[in-house]
Amino acid sequence: MAAFSLAYWICVGLLLGVCLGADPFANFELDFSYITASPLGVPQQVIAINGKFPGPVINVTTNYNVVVNVKNKLDEDLLVTWSGIQMRRSSWQDGVLGTNCPIPPKWNWTYQFQVKDQIGSFFYFPSLNMQRASGGFGPFIIMNRDIIPIPFNTPDGDIVIMIGDWYTRNHTALRKALDDGKELGMPDGVLINGKGPYRYNNSLVPDGIEHETINVDPGKTYRIRVHNVGVSTCLNFRIQSHNLLLAETEGYYTSQQNYTSLDIHVGQSYSFLVTMDQNASSDYYIVASARFVNQSLWQRVTGVAVLHYSNSKGSVAGPLPDPPNDFYDTSYSLNQAMSIRQNVTASGARPNPQGSFHYGQINVTDVYILKSLPPVMIDGKLRATYNGISFVNPDTPIRLADVYKVKGDYKLDFPNKPLNRAPIVDRSIINATYKGFIEIILQNNDTVLQTFHLDGYSFFVVGMGYGEWTENNRGSYNRWDAISRSTVQVFAGGWTAVFVSLDNVGVWNLRTENLDRWYLGQETYMRIINPEDTDNKTELPAPDNVLYCGALSRMQKPQKASSASTLHVYSQLYVALLVIFSTVIAILL
Repeated sequence: MAAFSLAYWICVGLLLGVCLGADPFANFELDFSYITASPLGVPQQVIAINGKFPGPVINVTTNYNVVVNVKNKLDEDLLVTWSGIQMRRSSWQDGVLGTNCPIPPKWNWTYQFQVKDQIGSFFYFPSLNMQRASGGFGPFIIMNRDIIPIPFNTPDGDIVIMIGDWYTRNHTALRKALDDGKELGMPDGVLINGKGPYRYNNSLVPDGIEHETINVDPGKTYRIRVHNVGVSTCLNFRIQSHNLLLAETEGYYTSQQNYTSLDIHVGQSYSFLVTMDQNASSDYYIVASARFVNQSLWQRVTGVAVLHYSNSKGSVAGPLPDPPNDFYDTSYSLNQAMSIRQNVTASGARPNPQGSFHYGQINVTDVYILKSLPPVMIDGKLRATYNGISFVNPDTPIRLADVYKVKGDYKLDFPNKPLNRAPIVDRSIINATYKGFIEIILQNNDTVLQTFHLDGYSFFVVGMGYGEWTENNRGSYNRWDAISRSTVQVFAGGWTAVFVSLDNVGVWNLRTENLDRWYLGQETYMRIINPEDTDNKTELPAPDNVLYCGALSRMQKPQKASSASTLHVYSQLYVALLVIFSTVIAILL
């Protein structure tokens, strides 16, 4: 009996230690490979994940440790980035060239990161060489813990919709066009969940194109998560005869208000609550149509899916629901963007109101004005710039170069405002201050609308307008309930202002999400170092499986084709131990 008791309490202690000593692990395998698909009726090479296009959903709960083993079955280098996932203390896992050596063809590499204090709708995608233009993307959902209430009734279902402009040329052909100094031109269409448009118009949509159908039940309310994963086109999203109750964007709950349609810019993600309250005399259109373009030329660049009620009496027919009628009033979209406010009374990932952080009362420590201009020729190559600098990634990832004291890899001299000089190609990054509170002014003097993204952080979108930003514009800032997010639009000929609290140590990519401008060099990095951190409290060390390249290439060991990451094996062992301990306890009882 004593032996039984001792064994019992040892097993209970081990089990509780494993269960309570750390947050749970969630394991995923993502195989990136080419397949042939015909989303617009033309056979082409696309990037699939686990044989699917788009890729599978990664669905976890906040604070989980996420382990993703990525296998590169492409014929070129690969990195996967996780848009909006903040990678707290671990820019090593961010998946962009300034922080990671690429995964070579036929290799695998395992990402491990914690989704610390985050909830909401995100997506992942390949970050190199415009690969996202050929696919390789998928949704990433972080659920709240059960003990944290959500600011709306639990939906009856969860639906993901991925929209984006699409070319029948693959990413290698698109980047060759840019290398040759050409613009990409008009896309060939808009996809919804990897499929072409429903044939709502026989002359605009050819026969034989597969479309997406979303199945719903009458009377139920669904959380619909919409991501614009396209190349460069803003899309207006709408569902015929249904209201879109905006509830969340990129990890933050919004003040709930209804929209008949919403402009979703490249790289942005939104959650809507949509109630199926129509009579289902027929199906309904789901539409994603291009914005800020000549509509007569772009009519065929429209994504159309079908919303199908289980009691529907017939197929949808007739004209599409109208987009906003604002061709002569471009402020409509800007005002819509500024109407998106934070729900300052709702709990986010932790049990305290999102608005309890009074950002509007914090003194700004640094101001950066980032100006973008139309692409120009620099040294015979078409390039895009911030403040006259077109960024070229260093041979050795920035933080890795710091650890191993690689000299001359990059420069900490990125200017905090535009300089009166000819544009150059350089490796200049921002030397930001840990625990600083900065204001970034995004001045878009390009001819196209752009979206701006910052890895490792969310920022408060405090202001937006047309023309040249001046200090007087600060008087119009929203200093109370501005939405916090990681991707924001900057209208052509306009500006957007954001506040960022620099509490996440690491090296973080700052870029345009427009794939053509990004490829042409419109990006930089913020390097944020805590000089007092001597024991990895604010930044984790480089992972054991870190890849080496550039000046450190000699340190990289060959990878066996059959090997898997130690981290992945350990996480599987962790689950196995739980099962064993549970079985032993069941036997002893």
